[in-house]
This record gives sequence, structure tokens and C-alpha cells, in this order.
Amino acid sequence: MAAPKKGRRPTGAQGRPGRALAIILIAMVALTAGMFISKQTTPRLGIDLAGGTSITLKAKSEPGKESAINETNMNTAVGIIDRRVNGLGVSEAEVQTQGRDHIIVNIPKGTNEQQAREQVGTTAQLYFRPVIAFADGSPAAPEGTPSPSPSASGSGAPKAGDGKTSPSATPSSSATSQGRALSEALKAPAAPTPSPSASESKKADDTKAPSPSASAPAPTGDEAAAAALQAKFAALDCNDPAQRAAAGQGAKPEEPMIACGQRGDAWSKWVLGPAQVNGQDVKEAKGQIDPQRGQWIVTMQFTDKGADKFAKITGELATKQMPQNQFAIVLDGKVISDPSVSQALTGGNAEISGGFTQQSAQDLGNMLSYGALPLSFSEDSVTTVTAALGGEQLKAGLIAGAIGLALVVIYLLVYYRGLAFIAIVSLLVSAILTYTIMSLLGKGIGFALNLPAVCGAIVAIGITADSFIVYFERIRDEIREGRTLRPAVERAWPRARRTILVSDFVSFLAAAVLFIVTVGKVQGFAFTLGLTTLLDVVVVFLFTKPVMTLVARTKFFASGHPWSGLDPKRLGAKPPLRRSRRTGSAPAPVDAKEA
Repeated sequence: MAAPKKGRRPTGAQGRPGRALAIILIAMVALTAGMFISKQTTPRLGIDLAGGTSITLKAKSEPGKESAINETNMNTAVGIIDRRVNGLGVSEAEVQTQGRDHIIVNIPKGTNEQQAREQVGTTAQLYFRPVIAFADGSPAAPEGTPSPSPSASGSGAPKAGDGKTSPSATPSSSATSQGRALSEALKAPAAPTPSPSASESKKADDTKAPSPSASAPAPTGDEAAAAALQAKFAALDCNDPAQRAAAGQGAKPEEPMIACGQRGDAWSKWVLGPAQVNGQDVKEAKGQIDPQRGQWIVTMQFTDKGADKFAKITGELATKQMPQNQFAIVLDGKVISDPSVSQALTGGNAEISGGFTQQSAQDLGNMLSYGALPLSFSEDSVTTVTAALGGEQLKAGLIAGAIGLALVVIYLLVYYRGLAFIAIVSLLVSAILTYTIMSLLGKGIGFALNLPAVCGAIVAIGITADSFIVYFERIRDEIREGRTLRPAVERAWPRARRTILVSDFVSFLAAAVLFIVTVGKVQGFAFTLGLTTLLDVVVVFLFTKPVMTLVARTKFFASGHPWSGLDPKRLGAKPPLRRSRRTGSAPAPVDAKEA
């Protein structure tokens, strides 16, 4: 008695093709909807395709520091500027040195030019300095004219950034006494207020000398320096762009300085003491919105050393009166905030607030996070770059790509016939995914499509078509072995899957290495090649294989129609092996392949 047949599940079970197709359809709809919602319906183009702005920066020589303009510092500056304007490295802004002391920055059209110029030209030297005196940005009135002057102990100063009021000022009895007050503050900007004995001595001096010019004692070196600083401060007009730009330049961190800054729509000026904390003490900075106040702020996290410095200076300032209980945050010689302190700020965290927009907060956080430039730069020239040459090259490239794609389609139609339509639809799905993702990445991470990136996309056509060919040939091999279409589709998949994954892994690894070790436009080629290689895996697994499972159930393909590309006779398939039956003999065993 023959043993009963046991059912055996064929290799490569069919699964659920409808579920895979639903997943990729939902992904396509979501990406397309996101593209329209973000109003970014086309990929952002690089400078060679869309034109843009070219900025030439010249390194400035400072007295006694001419040797600082060297290859090491220039390359460091290029790296910092590149990270500032490129973010993830794929927005296609080009940064490179030219000669000994020039840097060329090419920014594609579509980037905010003003914001970009601030990013590349800002040195990002950050200091925290105690406030000694404060006044509005206008110069003081001439001598003999009643006018308020900044007071080292004024009251009523607002917190930084509100831009509504200014510290009240008190009249000065004489230039000498005011110079002495500044001198004391400069000696110890965070020290306690003068002792009673010092006040009594000052009163006695004032009593003995009703005429300051006639009886003031000869000023000491500190008092002379303070008087010169006070005279410079009084004459400063922060409403004048030239004076405003020059006010904080060249000041050494260990020396006091005069600086301008903006409160609301008005300009103000400050006398600031020596720097107590600098930008190197900031570990991380980022712009974010304060959920409680609904305002954009810049949060900072200090290093361990910086946290100790910050706690110490804020603890000392908390004991002072307005405005000397404030510290100014000075970026490249300009005061961007001057918050008051009521207690020591410990924990290593702080925030800068006051009048930030989303863009300005994120830009400042970006500059502080990536660090200060080792050199100072000035804009040598700013020119507009046209896309005429790139447009011609793009046109030629697209023509070449179209010819290549047409040849691939013709080959598929001639050789694979009906299967060619599955390959063409799969290529169309891959193109839709690639286009929508590139459009979204343009707004999301600043990805810009340049000529090398277009080349990467054209190369990807061959990679994707190769995956289809591998799978189709495996199916045809199974049919040549004598199997029908449905089991051939399932048995061919595991073997084709391994080959496709290995091939795509090698392509993706090459793209990743190329992206890491290269710079500039070559990164665009590597990024596009890597992206399309990943999408090839997605399309083959979630679209091509499920579609083949479904079409194998149709009569046109399952019957081996001559135009299906799966005709057993045309493929030279082996007939099923059967043994002829003889009368009186036991039935011949069924060959396993027949099942």
C-alpha cells in the first residue's frame, strides 16, 4: 500500500502581495501630499543649474598677527564656513580657498542671501562682559550743555531685548569724578560698592573743590584711561553705521571696551568690563522657542570649566545695583543682549533672549555651535552667477539620460515582451519616490540638485533595471526547468533576492564611502546614488515582487502566451518528466517537479 502524500509548502511562500502594494501606495501618497503641503513641488537646484551668489572673503591682517594667515587657519575657516552654510553637507554651497588669503563661497539661488552673508562673514567671537555703564546710542551734548551721562549705579534698566525703556541717568558733577567712578568700576567690575570711607573722602574732595577743573587732583593712570574711555563713550554715535561697526572692533578680551547694540528699534551703547566667559566655554547652542513665553531664544550649555566661570561672575553681579548687575553678551563686538542677574546661575545652562526671530535664533545657535573663525574676514566682492552654462549642460545630460532610458525600454520590450511593462511601471514608481523625496529634502535639509547629482540619478536607472532583470531571469530559469509560472515566481524570489541585496549593498557602500571622503559637488553624486540604491530595494521588495505574484495568476502570463515573455517553448523549457504506463505494471512514481 502506497504511503499517503504529504503536502509540502513550496520554497518561497507567496505571502500577501496586496499588503505590500498598499504600503508603497500609502508612502507615495504621503510623500506627494507632503510635497504640496510644504509648497516645495520641485527639487532645489544647485548653483550650476540655477545660478546664485558668489562671495569672496579676504582674511584681514591684524597688527602683530600677520603670521596667523596661514594654510592651517585658512583650511579651518573653510571647514567652519562650510558647516555653517551647508548644515548636513548636501545643500551644495561651495566653499574653497583661493590663493593665500581669500575664500570663495558660492551660494545657490533660493538661499536667503542676507542670512548666508551673515553666516559666512561673522567671526562668531562670543564674550560675556559685565556692564559698567549704559546710555542711548546718541552722542553726549557738548561741554557746558546740560545732558545726562551714563551712571554706574543707575536704576530702572529693563531686561535685555524688551526695547521699551532705558536706564535712568544721573547728571555728572565733573568729568574727573565720573572718570574716577569708571576707574573704580574698571578695576573691579564685579566688586561690592565703594566703602563709606571712600564715599566720605569723595564728599570731602567735592567740598574742597567746587570748581572741578581748577582743584581736581592729578588723575592716576587708571583714572586717565577711564577718562579717555568716558570721552570716547560720550562721543560715540551708535546711530551712525560707520561708528557702530568700528565701536567694538579690536578690543582685547582682558580689557574694557565700548560697544553698540540694538534694543527694539533703537540703538544703545555700553561701557563693558573685561570678558569673564568666552565662546570656547560654550559646549552647545541652539535656537528654539520658549513654550512659556512663546518667544524664540538661544539656549546654551557650558563646558564644566565654563559653568564654573559663569556661576562665579553671575554670583558677583547679583550683589550689584543697576546697571552693574547686568552682563552683556557680545558677539563680534556687538551687544546682542544684556540681561540682569538676581542670583548666581549654576548648572551650566543659560539662554539668550530678546527680539529673536526663528531664523536669527537658529543662525546664532548655528554659529556658536560650530565655533568661531580663527581669522577675521572682510567681503572683497559679491557677484551674481548665471546658470547659462549649467543649463546647457543639464539639457545635454537630460537628452543623454532620455536616450539611455529609451534604449533600456526598447531592450526590455524586445527581450522580455509582457514583462517589460512590469519593469517600466516599477521604474515609474521609483521615479515618483525619488522626485518627491528630493523635493522634500530641498526644504528639509537643504539638498540641492546639481549636475553630478543628475548623473547619479541617471546611473540609478541602470541599477534599478538590473534588479528587475535578475529577478526575471531567475523566473525564466525556473520555467526552463519545467515548472509552471506560479511556483516559478515563488521559487525564483529567494535566489534573486540574495543577488539583488548583495549588488545594492555594494553600490550603497561605494556611495557612502564617496560621500565621506569627498567634498563639494561629488557629494551630490554620492548622495543621489545612495538614495536611489535604497529606493531600488524598496521598489523591488514592495512593488515588483508583489506585482509578479499577482500577474502569475492571470491567464495571459500563466498560460505562457508568446507575447508574455514567459513562453516555455521559446525559452526551451524541458517537458515534465513522466514514465509511460504499462498494462499490469505499477503506476510510475510522479516526479517531484510535476508537483
